[in-house]
Amino acid sequence: MDDQSFGTPPEAQRSVNSSASGFPGIVFLNKTGLRAGWRLLIYAALFFIFWSVSIYFLGLFLRPAWGVFSLSFQFFGELGSFLAAFLAAWIMSRLESRPIAVYGLPARGAFGKQFWLGCLFGLCEITALILLISAFRGYSFGSLTERGGAIAKWALFWAIFFVVVALFEEFLFRGYALYTLADGIGFWPAAVLLAVSFGAVHLLNPGEGWVGVAGVLFVGLFWSFTLKRTGSLWFALGMHATFDFGETFVFSVPDSGMIFPGHLSNATLHGPNWLTGGTPGPEGSVFDFLILAVFFFVFDRLYPARQVQRYVPPAN
Repeated sequence: MDDQSFGTPPEAQRSVNSSASGFPGIVFLNKTGLRAGWRLLIYAALFFIFWSVSIYFLGLFLRPAWGVFSLSFQFFGELGSFLAAFLAAWIMSRLESRPIAVYGLPARGAFGKQFWLGCLFGLCEITALILLISAFRGYSFGSLTERGGAIAKWALFWAIFFVVVALFEEFLFRGYALYTLADGIGFWPAAVLLAVSFGAVHLLNPGEGWVGVAGVLFVGLFWSFTLKRTGSLWFALGMHATFDFGETFVFSVPDSGMIFPGHLSNATLHGPNWLTGGTPGPEGSVFDFLILAVFFFVFDRLYPARQVQRYVPPAN
């Protein structure tokens, strides 16, 4: 089995000779520096500060009506949240003397082969899922809600929107947080804990339920697996974005319990919840769990386990 590296290049690997002693050292330090838990708390505090500032200024400039859904506020809110998570990670990378690329978003692979392969997996997942639900008479496409240029406009908007959503959610839950927590408790315990958190956050969405959360948790574990095997989040980003795009726009079904405006058709889901996923949407269908199980197998063959060293900051 490969170790817990996220693809750190060999030339960046160094050994550390520092050691901690005494009560403060035991509580706060280990042989590589500040303990993972404290680093994660600092990161969370930085993220919350930057996120709060971004939401405050968005409210000033966009002035969304209370209780009214605003697509522009949602879009810029997601973008601001990603920038807050990334800026907090950049500050931590300076403090920890690590290249920020080790947190899962290396610039060299940006929107490259792994991203587009992830896009293909995401489209295959949602298409296969809808076809299986349709085979059991659980999905109807309905009539078109948009025509002509409006279809292209909404398709472009939702494609960009869900790339931004994927950037934020993947980096927040499987970027700095996973890298650092894995340093303290190991990769898979950290991945499970953060996947549970990822699923729990989705309970805040109207219409979401526990079955949908289980689906989110399971796909979160799959995306952690792809990170471990590829060394980056680019595959997960592509898959995350296109699955959401397919749910929301192409097949016009609930996405984690939410139905957005600007979808392609008046599609309906009908039948038992085990088939359709119920109010959370198709991601709660039993078929999605089966598809993801197949994806685990396929991805294991595409990207076999490899042995690389985890990045360690240089000794002072």
